[in-house]
Amino acid sequence: MPTALLSVSDKTGLPAFARGLKRLGYDVFATASTLQALQDAAVDAQPVSDLTGFPEMLDGRVKTLHPGVHAGILARRDKREHMDALAQHGLRQIDLVCCNLYPFVETVLKPDVTLEQVIEQIDVGGPAMIRAAAKNQESVVVVVRPQRYSEVLGALNEGTLDTDARRRLAAEAFGHTSAYDAWIAAYMRKDERNGFPPEITIAGLLAQPLKYGENEHQKAAFYRLGPDPGGLGGAIQVQGGPPGFNNIQDASAAFQLVMDYAQPAAAIIKHMNPCGLAVAGDIATAYRMAYECDKVSAFGGVVSVNRALDRATAEQIVQIVTHVVIAPEVLDEAKDVLARRKNMIVLAAEPARQGLFDYDLRSVPGGFLLQEWDRAGFDRSAFKAVTRRAPTEEEWDQLALAWVAVKHVKSNAIVLFKDGAAVGVGAGQMSRVESAQIAVQRAGERSRGAVMASDAFFPFADGLEVGIRAGVTAVIQPGGSLKDAEVVAAADAAGIAMVMTGRRHFKH
Repeated sequence: MPTALLSVSDKTGLPAFARGLKRLGYDVFATASTLQALQDAAVDAQPVSDLTGFPEMLDGRVKTLHPGVHAGILARRDKREHMDALAQHGLRQIDLVCCNLYPFVETVLKPDVTLEQVIEQIDVGGPAMIRAAAKNQESVVVVVRPQRYSEVLGALNEGTLDTDARRRLAAEAFGHTSAYDAWIAAYMRKDERNGFPPEITIAGLLAQPLKYGENEHQKAAFYRLGPDPGGLGGAIQVQGGPPGFNNIQDASAAFQLVMDYAQPAAAIIKHMNPCGLAVAGDIATAYRMAYECDKVSAFGGVVSVNRALDRATAEQIVQIVTHVVIAPEVLDEAKDVLARRKNMIVLAAEPARQGLFDYDLRSVPGGFLLQEWDRAGFDRSAFKAVTRRAPTEEEWDQLALAWVAVKHVKSNAIVLFKDGAAVGVGAGQMSRVESAQIAVQRAGERSRGAVMASDAFFPFADGLEVGIRAGVTAVIQPGGSLKDAEVVAAADAAGIAMVMTGRRHFKH
């Protein structure tokens, strides 16, 4: 008679799975809380101590770490000496292991959790059983997710659990323990001040497979960082079809941009860059101003706001084709309006939480890059006016908005801001002069009286002079060029104010 050992923290679907195993002729053994759940559901099961001949001890810390469990899992059925050893010691072979691990992630994310509580959620016996069963996959079925219960029961019943299927289950099992250890390691190093660790694993939970990646010939999937990470990983879809790879990237760019503003803000994104951005007293006004920044590019864009999406804003959004809308909350009054464009994807997302994997990650061939997120904002006290004329208070206000905006534009980046709105954006050019020219061209007459932000220094005065000829009155830039004196002199000659931040906002 085959033997199954069940030891799960997630009890979802457990009684039905155990009953299915019983119908297939399995003897079912279980550890403490799992056994109790089965008995409460009137499922016949035996305690794991019947396999080990030893009681659980140390408050449950030791219950499966015993040859009665691990010899039964690891014994190779094709080796006579292994089977003889089991018989010699009166041990049963174990043919199926169903195990998922203590809720470590859920515990560490609780407010005011203590180190002692966290330590008690570090599973030892569970990973050992899972790894043993996955190692001996030819003889032992390993199941770590309730979503697999029906599939496994069906395959066992039909005799179709072949080598490939067992290997897939084993791979999923190793992935489960690997992610679990990654979370533990991340928690243990969360207060480190010694830079990045010598080895690192990033744990993700599959949120959804995607139809394709950036292009149709690329496969893709979306993973979230933990069970409740906020941001795009925790977004709730209100309407529309499944978002694609590019939709998610653009929504992320839009979401991060508006969340950097304290005032009600709206942004319209195309290809990871803002083509519209504004702040105002309410988001309906902010959206109208953002749309007016570049009405042509706004078509087919992604819209993000940093306040609850109301009817007045929704009525404006549905006037043009918009692929994605993302907001912290979508009010019921807005849902009926948005439903007029049933194919438009609408997402509700809270601000991203600073979790244990709080990195900006970029993959490269043969490796990946990690860096801290760029959370630097506008700090007037740390910035310095370097021209004879200092900015007016009104210019300071617009410079603050522009400096936050330019952080979210692909370099070389130039942003013109006026009256709370980005009136011209130049992004992603090889030359800063060309970026300035594009920003000025898009702004047109609105550039007169605007302020200019540059994400990195002006290497020469020529980029600044583009703005001067267009009528900008104040400029903010990092400084640090060998030609800084020349650039400041050009600003002074034009009678405009210039602020140097001492740090850049470069974004590849």
